[in-house]
Amino acid sequence: MSVSYRWVIVAAGALMTCVALGAMFSLAIFQEPIATATGWSHVGIASAMTLNFIVMGFGGFLWGAASDRFGPRIVVLIGSVLLGLALVLASRAETLLHFQLTYGILVGLAASTFFAPMIAATTAWFDENRGLAVSLVSAGMGVAPMTISPFARWLISAYEWRPAMLMIGIGAWLLLVPAALLVRRPPPEAAETGTEFAADGARPQLSKVFRSPQFIVLGLTFFACCAAHSGPIFHMVNYATICGVAPMAAVSIYSVEGLAGLGGRLLYGSLADRIGVKPVLVAGLLVQAAALATYLFVSQLGEFYALAIVFGSAYGGVMPLYAVLAREYFGPRIIGTVFGAATMLSSLGMAFGPLVGGWIFDTFANYSWLFIGSAMVGLGAAAIALAFPPLARREQEAVFGVAS
Repeated sequence: MSVSYRWVIVAAGALMTCVALGAMFSLAIFQEPIATATGWSHVGIASAMTLNFIVMGFGGFLWGAASDRFGPRIVVLIGSVLLGLALVLASRAETLLHFQLTYGILVGLAASTFFAPMIAATTAWFDENRGLAVSLVSAGMGVAPMTISPFARWLISAYEWRPAMLMIGIGAWLLLVPAALLVRRPPPEAAETGTEFAADGARPQLSKVFRSPQFIVLGLTFFACCAAHSGPIFHMVNYATICGVAPMAAVSIYSVEGLAGLGGRLLYGSLADRIGVKPVLVAGLLVQAAALATYLFVSQLGEFYALAIVFGSAYGGVMPLYAVLAREYFGPRIIGTVFGAATMLSSLGMAFGPLVGGWIFDTFANYSWLFIGSAMVGLGAAAIALAFPPLARREQEAVFGVAS
């Protein structure tokens, strides 16, 4: 198969992450209409997103390992079928518990089949321009707020929340199943190019990988980064509405964040290819923390737009860099398993934000403490990232026991 097919993998991955993560994050758009129509509490509805992230975390590890063993195509095909089914079932939920179980568990399980396996597959296809390629796949997450979220808001306005969620589920089937069929393993020469660990065909020992300083710092940074931005992202539409922004305009802030995230992914990915991943990651984490603190001082639509550009480009830009680091440290042979494990930790971090933000709003009727706490956690993520060990061949061989 021609190595040029790698760009088909990038396009398919971008589409799948856009639809899958966009459908999951659209709960931020559904939250208020569901609460109004059903009387369910905001914290109860938001807890479905917390379940999403917890299940997505453990699922990402399991699906990542499965993609290493069986290939990514079967994994994303299962996820494509499961995601549509989960959304259809959630649209028929009659109780909060039923909704939490279907949307929280099934959607999270389905979404976890796409991100880690497709990112891992992309890193295996690319040697040069790896940062850009991974950023393009991850860019699907940035496109989602510009596409899935406004589409969800329009459907809710036209048909109420249940038919809207049903139609998004059917749309997921129509888009994801054909895209999943395009996914292929890389040719052997593409998979092995530039690999530190595949020179003799040996497979690194996972027990040593997960105890290594490289993985510990990777996992903790990813966890703290996601714990910092998850709450503000999820509750941003509701926060803007409280500040007096009209509902559709509030959704547009979410879309501006997504557009900025798309640009940030391309910018940060290109910079990482040129000057190295670590300095770009640390800089992005610092910008994210500063933007989170600044949300305490905005209230007008124009101010929200300006800050959304800064915040969206920062958190969107740093997200793909964790996969690039995982590939550079650990090679392609176990990238699905390793990045799946790191994604599990990041998803546990993401799980805190929606639930804590919902509790803060129900308790204090504002989000000030959410932004203060998120900014502090964001600074912690930058501090942890400074501890990334250098990429040295001899160090890798000593840590993982792979002969040269």
